[in-house]
Formats: sequence, C-alpha cells, structure tokens
Amino acid sequence: MSTNGSRAPLLDVQNLSIRYGRVQALEHVSLEVRAGEVVTLIGANGAGKSTTLRSISRIIPIHDGRISFESRDISGARPSDVVRLGIAQVPEGRRMLARQSVLDNLLLGAYTRSDTAEIQTDLDRQFERFPRLAERRRQMAGTLSGGEQQMLAIARALMSRPRLLLLDEPSLGLAPLIVRSIFEIIRDLHTAGVTILLVEQNASLALQIADRAYVLEAGRLTISGPASQLLTDERVKRAYLG
Repeated sequence: MSTNGSRAPLLDVQNLSIRYGRVQALEHVSLEVRAGEVVTLIGANGAGKSTTLRSISRIIPIHDGRISFESRDISGARPSDVVRLGIAQVPEGRRMLARQSVLDNLLLGAYTRSDTAEIQTDLDRQFERFPRLAERRRQMAGTLSGGEQQMLAIARALMSRPRLLLLDEPSLGLAPLIVRSIFEIIRDLHTAGVTILLVEQNASLALQIADRAYVLEAGRLTISGPASQLLTDERVKRAYLG
C-alpha cells in the first residue's frame, strides 16, 4: 500500500475491526498515513469515520486488528500514552473546558510536557497563528463563537507538539465563511509539515486539501487513492459531491 518510497508509514492501521455489542462498527479497515501527508476519510453519517479516529487515539477498545505508530504497536496503549507518543485528536464538537480561559485551555494541551520555556514558545506560536485567540486569551472558552472554539481546539492539540494530528469534523456546525477559514488553517498546517488525518463530511473541501483519501461505507473501506483522483471518480461524485 506504500505510496512514496519504502519508508514505513507514520501511522499504519491493519485489519481494524470494532464492535459495539452486536453492531459491527468497523470491519477489516486498513489505512496508512505517511509523514507530511494530509489524508482524509470521507463517508456518510454513521459510516465509522469518528470510530476510526477514536480507536487510533485508543479511546475505544479494538476487537481485532493492529494499529502501529512509528512502527510501534499501540493497539493496547492508553490514551495518555498515545498523546505522549505524538498523536493529538481534535474531537468532534470541540469539547472545550467552557469555564476555563482560552489560555488555560491551551496550557492543558501541553499537560504531557514539562519543558516550560518551550511551552511558552509554542503558546506564542499559537497566538501568532490564531490572532483571534490572542485577543481573547483571558476570555472564558465557553463564550467564544463556534469558529473561535474550533481554532482553540486545533491550537490546544498543537500544544502537545503532535507528530500526527487527528481532526474529527472540523467544519461541523460552522457557517460557510468560517469553514473556509478553518480549511485555510489546515492548508497552512500542511504547508508547515504537520501530518494530518482528517475526518470530514464536506467531502469536496476535504478532497481539495488532502493528498490521499479513503471512502468508508458502513464500516468498510470501499475506495482509496489520490484525493485528486477521487474528486473526479463518478462513484464519489454521485454519493458525496452532489
């Protein structure tokens, strides 16, 4: 499945199967993400996209299969171990600490780190990247707009210095203009070399920004390939691009 040379992928998911009781949420899902790539996972509601991300973050148990990060098996790792190894997730719905300030939320993103000077450097970097957050650093996170909360969620994840950023539905519930600015941010992160696995319902936007893509239908991968190719694939156009 290698796409660029023989180097091992940063993230390698093999034959992942997940059940909720009798419901098979994922069945034999295999995907990989290489360093520096943006890979997107598209599919209808309930296809298993968020389940895939939550299993990589080790938030939900795996029934079968294997997840490797930097050639290391993390299938049995705890969520906190996964963050320390360099995987950060921006969850669907953003999940701010509403009664804490923007600054406190950002510092929480660095909870696995103890390098105080470097944390301050990263804090400055996030405020530079997201000037709106700098203006509102003392404001309670719960009082931010939806777009600002999404920026905060991304900035908070970046505070852990991730090798891999998992983005779950970053455009959910946001106005079209705000969605465009969030995707500009994702494009900038890609340019800066951040590796991203993106779950997104707006398939058109996701495919325009990604290097490669996978289509998930009812817990199974049905199509994969270069994102530019999937943009013109008749099956993808019919099902997801209107």
